Amino acid sequence: MVDFSMYEEATPSVFASKCPTCGTLYHPAPMVCPKCNTRRDPSGVIYSAWEQVALEGKCRLLTWTRVWNLPEGYDVKYLLFGIAELENGLRASGRLLVDDPETGMTLYAKAGVVKTKGDRELYGLMFDRTP
Repeated sequence: MVDFSMYEEATPSVFASKCPTCGTLYHPAPMVCPKCNTRRDPSGVIYSAWEQVALEGKCRLLTWTRVWNLPEGYDVKYLLFGIAELENGLRASGRLLVDDPETGMTLYAKAGVVKTKGDRELYGLMFDRTP
């Protein structure tokens, strides 16, 4: 019997990178850690690989904005975007899925489809009231 489980679609996620030397989280990851000068090698051949940490879970909305002038391909009047601080202290930006955002409110970060391009779905970070 052949096991095809490795070919199943994975649940989409958005990741931060953790410096193996000082433990600082980055999103997106720099090529050199500004705190300790550890180099990041995406292949993991020359330098040690940086750990991937999922950006999901409880967070606090720091600021938000409403974007009215959207590029071609969007069929909505506006989109809401925000910057939130996750429980691990990392701050990240993403799309808000709430109609009435308030600075300081508790939200949940998760990966989701932010746009479709042809028959491809593009994933990014989203903030919602429910996990």
